[in-house]
Amino acid sequence: MGKVAVISDIHGNMTALEAVLENIRERGIGTIFCLGDLIGKGPNSRKAVERIRETCEVVLLGNWDDFMQKPLDFEDGKWHQRQLGEETLAYLSTLPFHHDFYMSGKYIRLYHASAKSIYHRVVPMRDSHEEKLAMFENTENINAGERGMTPDVVGFGDIHAALIEPIQPQKTLFNTGSVGNSLDIPQATYAILHGEYRSKDPAPFSIEIVRVPYDIEKEIRIAKEMGMPNLEAYVLELREAKYRGAPKKA
Repeated sequence: MGKVAVISDIHGNMTALEAVLENIRERGIGTIFCLGDLIGKGPNSRKAVERIRETCEVVLLGNWDDFMQKPLDFEDGKWHQRQLGEETLAYLSTLPFHHDFYMSGKYIRLYHASAKSIYHRVVPMRDSHEEKLAMFENTENINAGERGMTPDVVGFGDIHAALIEPIQPQKTLFNTGSVGNSLDIPQATYAILHGEYRSKDPAPFSIEIVRVPYDIEKEIRIAKEMGMPNLEAYVLELREAKYRGAPKKA
């Protein structure tokens, strides 16, 4: 049996990222996929990008990775852009929308938010069955190859709340949770896929959600020492797993 670690939504939180990468290493997992939102919210976006580039076989585009490339008129966003620098922003512009592969005979598709867009948010705990089924469709953003395959398993990030949900007898939806900005429990979260990686032959397959404690107060001290704006909201999110809202305009 093989293992693939799937991480997402690091958001510049290096303390959480290093804790997760250490846990992955301890489990002997050599293949790591990242579903985007490497940057923003936390203080170390550039370092997070560098670390992800070193360790991840696949890196996808998230909504924060995209809009941080655009001209911004509020100080919170400008501060993060200055931390990133032009070279890192240029790298983010090259990231793909999705990644497809086989594992234990199942066709698996990963993206950041939904099949429609990196900005189209689907919250399975709230949204309709039809909205969840649409996660498995081939849209204009997806290159499904000559055969036009649709996935048996879809994995995504974006909502910062981990889940595994059967949608139909042959379809499964899972969310990795968030490494650096969890909004369901104040721990770093990621997923592990267990099966025969890249195999089209049917074999045992499972999805595991992993929660990793990390030093939240250390991460808060780092953000404070770096002079990160909107610190109070970041502290609330890390300590209490509560959404702080959109970045504040100056």
